[in-house]
Amino acid sequence: MGGPPRSPGAGPVKRVAGYIEPWHDRAMRILALLLTLTALPAAAQGMMTAGEFDAYTEGKTFTYGSMGAPYGTEQYLKNRRVRWSFENGQCQEGGWYEQDGLICFTYDTEPEPQCWSFRRSAAGLIAQFENDPSMTELYEVERSDAPLTCSGPDVGV
Repeated sequence: MGGPPRSPGAGPVKRVAGYIEPWHDRAMRILALLLTLTALPAAAQGMMTAGEFDAYTEGKTFTYGSMGAPYGTEQYLKNRRVRWSFENGQCQEGGWYEQDGLICFTYDTEPEPQCWSFRRSAAGLIAQFENDPSMTELYEVERSDAPLTCSGPDVGV
C-alpha cells in the first residue's frame, strides 16, 4: 500500500488533489462554512427596514442610552418627521429617510445626514451610527406615548 505517511491518531483521510486531508480538518471547514451561512441571514434579518422602523416608532417617544448613561430623546412624528433632544432639553426638528438600507436623519440645525442601522433586541431598539461605526451603540431605555418636552433657548427670559 502506497501513499504518504500519516501521523499516528490522525484518523481517516481523504485525498484532495494530491493532498491528504485529515477528517477533522474537513469537518472544521464544513462547520465554519455552515456557521457563516447561518449567521449571514440572521445579521440581515436583524437590521430593520424603513417600513419596520416606521411601524415601530411612529407616534412614540424614545429615550436612548449609551454606555449606561442617558444620551437623548427622540419623538417620532407622522410623515417621518422627528424631534430630537440631547439631555439639555433643547429640541431640534428634523426628518428621516431610508438610504441603502440605513435610516438617515437630517435636522434643521444639522442638515448633514446622520445614518444609523437599527435592530430590535428583547430590550428594545439598538442603533449603530454608521457614519462612524466605531462609535458606541445607542439602546432604547424607555418608550412612551407622551410627546417630547422641549425647553427653548429663550425659556424664562
